[in-house]
Amino acid sequence: MNDDEHLQRFEDHTLPIELWNHRAHLKVAYLYLQRFSFEETLSRLQTGIRAYNAAKGIKDTPTGGYHETMTQAWLHLVHTTLCQFGPADSADAFFDAQTQLSGKRALLLFYSRDRIMSPEAKASFVAPDLAPLPRPLNDSIKRQEPRG
Repeated sequence: MNDDEHLQRFEDHTLPIELWNHRAHLKVAYLYLQRFSFEETLSRLQTGIRAYNAAKGIKDTPTGGYHETMTQAWLHLVHTTLCQFGPADSADAFFDAQTQLSGKRALLLFYSRDRIMSPEAKASFVAPDLAPLPRPLNDSIKRQEPRG
């Protein structure tokens, strides 16, 4: 499926749950970042992931469901990578080229396991305890026109 279809299927909750994996989450972040500011992207991710999870019956539990710190930390990594290397022809092409984003354990470079898996980190953003999250030198993303 192309980028617009991926985003539409996420937003209307028709993306099959078996396709809602790490890469699919990051693709949504990437696609939103190309259309919206970091702050608007974060807001859309927070609302969108919760709504998608609810539509698919994914419950928020101490070990499952929406995780605020992971959402924000991954968004920082995608945003910084996008600013540093620029967009690609598609989200898949971007992630094929930026393989450092493919490993779900990458956040353990910034967070201890205890901190990232804490109830506090799940409920609200907590800063990393091992190293600061990277930040782009400038936000120079070429944005597309927002979809209707």
